[in-house]
Amino acid sequence: MGVHECPAWLWLLLSLLSLPLGLPVLGAPPRLICDSRVLERYLLEAKEAENITTGCAEHCSLNENITVPDTKVNFYAWKRMEVRQQAVEVWQGLALLSEAVLRGQALLVNSSQPWEPLQLHVDKAVSGLRSLTTLLRALGAQKEAISPPDAASAAPLRTITADTFRKLFRVYSNFLRGKLKLYTGEACRTGDR
Repeated sequence: MGVHECPAWLWLLLSLLSLPLGLPVLGAPPRLICDSRVLERYLLEAKEAENITTGCAEHCSLNENITVPDTKVNFYAWKRMEVRQQAVEVWQGLALLSEAVLRGQALLVNSSQPWEPLQLHVDKAVSGLRSLTTLLRALGAQKEAISPPDAASAAPLRTITADTFRKLFRVYSNFLRGKLKLYTGEACRTGDR
């Protein structure tokens, strides 16, 4: 093996180590998100964040309503969508969710006494969403989401509001488990053909 050659498992390990930092994964395989273990790691972090807020009232109010993507999925309609349409919905949802978590982070930082465990999970969510954005770009989701042929007929993104960190993290967790997982599964399958 030459000096610049690395086995695929080493690239995966190095990529996974850089993901929690929210850094772009340079030199990573472009379809890293197609490895189910990668998405599962983000799902676990999202679920942990949701669980930390269980029973939390005092520190977990956002003190305002934040718009987040609606995570409900009509599986019949989703299966009939083209991958490009799915990409649009996922990309828009991810962008809105990222904005919402960043807004939650700002509200938490500006609160009189931020609860440290909550701050840690909000910071992890910000980092995780940045990494997921990078991974989706590598998969080509952004290219598919830009100017789809039927953009005029595309339905606007459905939204709901979150007024607590618990609801914000539940939306985060559900979005990853639902639309993001469905989209990446389909995009990875069609890309393998």
